[in-house]
Amino acid sequence: MAELTPDIIQADYLASAVRQDQYPAIDWPEIAFVGRSNVGKSSLINSLCRRNGLARTSGTPGKTQTLNFYRALVRLNPEDDRRELCLVDLPGYGYARAGQASKKQWGKFIEEYLKKSTRLKLVFQLIDIRHPPMDSDIASYSWLVAHGLPVQIVATKADKLSRSQMQKHLSQICDSLGAAPADIIAHSSLSGAGKAELLKLVIEVAKE
Repeated sequence: MAELTPDIIQADYLASAVRQDQYPAIDWPEIAFVGRSNVGKSSLINSLCRRNGLARTSGTPGKTQTLNFYRALVRLNPEDDRRELCLVDLPGYGYARAGQASKKQWGKFIEEYLKKSTRLKLVFQLIDIRHPPMDSDIASYSWLVAHGLPVQIVATKADKLSRSQMQKHLSQICDSLGAAPADIIAHSSLSGAGKAELLKLVIEVAKE
């Protein structure tokens, strides 16, 4: 019989919220996904959970305007010990179809969640590997670090670059953010590159 491997073995949508009183009544550790609109947050969640369509992707930047909570059931080890955690997909920063007023409103409830959630254990900040980090990427990373939040940078869409291009662009991201190479993982939802490393981090959070 094949040995069971640590993995996310089930995932479901829980709730959408813009206020604390709308958050699901759970006591599981949380991992938040932040990044610019259309950077691939939903695709990453679907890839980790092996469930297409769990988190809805959109070609329209700024369409997601709520915090979306997903339950993930994690198998911790070959003995099949299991634990639940929550994946939280945050609205994309840097874009708002309704203009500056919406940006400020969205920023307010996003910051409220990031600063006040007592269950938040890790933040995946996604950056498109094909382009240099934008001002909003740099500002968001600095804000997360300044507030003492543990951040793992995820360079998305890694399948779009050659190996040599990838290393150059990863170095550029590190230099722009002032981050160490160990703080960044290149990922592709198409090829699966980087998925194992990210799942390892998810499983470690589930053990807490």
